[in-house]
Amino acid sequence: MSANRSPEPGATNRRTAARDDGVREPAAHASLRAWLGQHAYGALSSLGRLWQRRAATLLTVAVMGLALALPLLLHLALRNLERYGGSIQEARELSVFVAPGSDAKAIGKLETAIAADAAVESVRLRSPDEGLAELEALPGFAEAVALLEENPLPTVLLVAPRAGLASDAMAALAGRLGALPGADLVLYDLEWRERMTRALALAARLAAIVAAMLALGALLVVGNTIRLDVQGRAEEIAIVQQLGGSDGFVRRPFLYAGCWYGLFASLAALVGCAVALAALAGPVASLAESYGSTLGLVGLDLETVGATLLAGLVLGWLGAWIACGRHLARGRPA
Repeated sequence: MSANRSPEPGATNRRTAARDDGVREPAAHASLRAWLGQHAYGALSSLGRLWQRRAATLLTVAVMGLALALPLLLHLALRNLERYGGSIQEARELSVFVAPGSDAKAIGKLETAIAADAAVESVRLRSPDEGLAELEALPGFAEAVALLEENPLPTVLLVAPRAGLASDAMAALAGRLGALPGADLVLYDLEWRERMTRALALAARLAAIVAAMLALGALLVVGNTIRLDVQGRAEEIAIVQQLGGSDGFVRRPFLYAGCWYGLFASLAALVGCAVALAALAGPVASLAESYGSTLGLVGLDLETVGATLLAGLVLGWLGAWIACGRHLARGRPA
């Protein structure tokens, strides 16, 4: 004699399933609705458990938030350094000083010869009066300029090379320009630009290493938290497995708990970085103003916010999956 059994949640016939209101719907819709319901229950139940252990949850979120905030701050610092350095690096102009005593015709011929070079993007003439005005606008130079009886600055041709020009090509261009008739001196600061580029590359590599180490720390934190939660519910998990519950069904609440940890930690890291940027904005603006610059700090954009949230979710999910995977495999009934 077989005992009557109630159908499992989401069980359907071949084509249709009856809803609570008596309307029959396709089996695929019923299965999807049951699947969504199970995930919604897993997400909400795991959130409720975190709320019940508010103190422990806050501690875990704080530790993970710090682990995510530090590489985020390093990323923002590198972006700002690249911005300040990039504003200088993008000004890849070569300064061609015109020989003293050159008249307007000779200067025009030199400018035409420079513009005809295939490696030159554009040429701009800076007269001695324009150079003196730029010098006078610099902080601390106005008094010195006022003491001058005559303008000692030469005429300069500012040459912008084509984008993507290699270092050796830049050196060759400088040699060609210096050999032109009417050119007295060619200056370009390629060496320190290369040093800045290498320094930024080194800083980016160090930031990546630090970020990887802190991400591993965040993974261990959430993994250990989920492991303790799994051990505390070992009897409940064993009963569910004895009743035929799948590993996915048992693991789902823990995975959602890890995702909640990662999400809250990411939000905490973003808020902390925003506060830090707000605290630094005033001093940085004052420092830039003292150098005659209007550049400010680069803050959080949508791409950075999205990447931080995604990183927290992935770390939380992965830590939870690793933590509960071994326990589930060990506790599965034979």
